[in-house]
Amino acid sequence: MGGGPLNDFLLSIGFGLVTASILALSTVALSLQFSVTNIPNFAHGEIMTAGAYGALVTQTLTHNVVAAAVVACLLGGALALLLNWAILAPFARAGAKRLVLFILTIASGLVLQHIILLIFGGANLPYNLPFGTAHRMGPFIFTDRSLAIIGAAVAVMLGLHLLLQYTKFGKAQRAVADSPELARVSGIDAARIVRLTWLLAGAMGGLAGFVLGVSIGSLTPTLGYTFLLVIFAAAIVGGIGKPYGAMLGALIIGMAMEVSALYLPSDYKPVVAFAFLILTLLLRPNGLFTTLRGVRA
Repeated sequence: MGGGPLNDFLLSIGFGLVTASILALSTVALSLQFSVTNIPNFAHGEIMTAGAYGALVTQTLTHNVVAAAVVACLLGGALALLLNWAILAPFARAGAKRLVLFILTIASGLVLQHIILLIFGGANLPYNLPFGTAHRMGPFIFTDRSLAIIGAAVAVMLGLHLLLQYTKFGKAQRAVADSPELARVSGIDAARIVRLTWLLAGAMGGLAGFVLGVSIGSLTPTLGYTFLLVIFAAAIVGGIGKPYGAMLGALIIGMAMEVSALYLPSDYKPVVAFAFLILTLLLRPNGLFTTLRGVRA
């Protein structure tokens, strides 16, 4: 489709909105978990992968996209809760250092990745949902599938905003993220809030894996792992541990990756994300909003 460089640029902005939507779901989930634990969860990619495979199995059995999305959320939430309850929390209570907990998340991710490999094999499994009708909206062109991805991300971000700002859990979650000691003194069950945050972050991660798999059109056991560094780039650009910063970071990285494809081979998209990560670390190491606290699991 012609139209010149400006038209191509505007189309790439539209593609960037889709990529940013997928990235926002996964990045905000990672930042939520980090906000109450201060532990970077390198098993987050495998939680996404498990959610995608759970959705594929459900889709195959029920032919229902909504059911697939629900199962992806439930499976992701359950795995994240199990990771915290069975592995990280006991070590944290025993006084393990942050590095030890960080390594535990890497090990847990590798175990989960190989469990998925054992069950489903290493071959690409197709996950093709119909693109639907293409719609021109101003200078942009979106398919029904793209609109569904953007709509899902907007709905989840709006729901998360309402949850964090206007519910008892949200206020407690923000209090624990700001100062767990002060939250405990105020009568907040910080351990319960941490568990619920893991559950919420895992559910969002599972949904993000489902959406990523649908967008790519196929699943492999390394689906989430290969996307993980891009997620961390968006999280750090926005300020890791800050959900609203993660939304902005996802938008910046998503747009940059798609616009860069006009000038560079598409294989260089992750390189663009890493370049933004390096620039952020050099010029503004704390990202936009981040703070650093002690270990809490």
